[in-house]
Amino acid sequence: MDVMENSQQDICAVMLELGVRARDAAGELANANSDAKTQALKMMATAIRTNAEKILAANETDMAVARQKERPDAFLDRLKLDPERIESMAVGLEAISELDDPVGTVMSSWERPNGLAIERVRTPLGVIGIIYESRPNVTADAGGLCLKSGNAVILRGGSESAHSSQAIHACLVEGLKSAGLTEHAIQLVPTTDRAAVGEMLKGLNGSIDVIVPRGGKSLVERVQSDARVPVFAHLEGICHVYVHEAADLAMAADIAVNAKMRRTGICGAAETLLVDRSCAGTHLKPLVSALLEAGCEVRGDELTQAADPNVKAASIEDWSAEYLDAVISVKVVDGTNAAIAHIEQYGSAHTDSIITDDQSVADAFLRQVNSAIVLHNASTQFADGGEFGMGAEIGIATGKMHARGPVGVEQLTSFKYVVRGKGQTRVG
Repeated sequence: MDVMENSQQDICAVMLELGVRARDAAGELANANSDAKTQALKMMATAIRTNAEKILAANETDMAVARQKERPDAFLDRLKLDPERIESMAVGLEAISELDDPVGTVMSSWERPNGLAIERVRTPLGVIGIIYESRPNVTADAGGLCLKSGNAVILRGGSESAHSSQAIHACLVEGLKSAGLTEHAIQLVPTTDRAAVGEMLKGLNGSIDVIVPRGGKSLVERVQSDARVPVFAHLEGICHVYVHEAADLAMAADIAVNAKMRRTGICGAAETLLVDRSCAGTHLKPLVSALLEAGCEVRGDELTQAADPNVKAASIEDWSAEYLDAVISVKVVDGTNAAIAHIEQYGSAHTDSIITDDQSVADAFLRQVNSAIVLHNASTQFADGGEFGMGAEIGIATGKMHARGPVGVEQLTSFKYVVRGKGQTRVG
């Protein structure tokens, strides 16, 4: 994939040109016909299905390199594409195409006593830079969401998924062209050199309006530290499932296993299970057994170790660990307040769930836990824009400014005020 084997100066020049093209494309997209965007998205989905074998072949090239480098299983799972995942990308693009176009939507309106009519109207952010690692499906999700929200996007996938991302990107460009939209609306950085990331973080001479990192802790830390433009990001997905004393045991076991084991390498996977001391006598051992039987390594406190000899001792580091693997830490807590305190101390404000049949306790948990996503009687694996009806997502933002939770089409817009008058002038 790497088409540039030259100097830092060459990389800088190419990246700046990407920025200029993206800025021009953003101007076109801000005024693009909604039907054209819808057509492009549907044709992208068709192109992905038509080129599925090419995408799979490209992905196998990436997988072979990853296996040679002895990457962990969780990494390989994030990188791997199969027919089902390719179809999911196509379905996601079609779902995005069916969403209401947010651009131009009147969010609210009112009239002042002096007769001025004021509207708050959604507008695109402009140019979005997305830096991601081993998940090639982000290429399709991000490209589709940015197009629908009227934004141009510069995609910089990881070197591990370079061939896969390139094959998917070709399908997106095919869709843009078929709808008469500029192919520069969705650009893929043509080098795996890390210097390209540095250029994006500088903002490409003001071309990039926001950066979205999607990857591991080291990537996100670098982006948050070095970026000279606003960032939508989460550093880690340290997600909790809290089993309250009023929890149905069968439900709790199903949710705990699903939250941890459905896909261990995603940011919404549960990393810690908290069990109320009041139900530990009846619930702890069955919950631990269910996790162990599902192939999960369990690291626990003393009570959890006493419940099953296969439980390993948890260290203080385990409570703040994002395993992204078939490992979970388990702790017994003294009531809901203690569970909330543990989440506040060790969590990452990503996604946390309570399992209980007591509605008042659930309401208190949902109100007091200040994470981007809080759930009642549901798996943390639902922390996903597609599951929220957003078609797809660029990532889960855990900050408190602008976007929070799944970043979908609405979160990729800002707004402006449109004021209509009849000759009013301000006096005094």
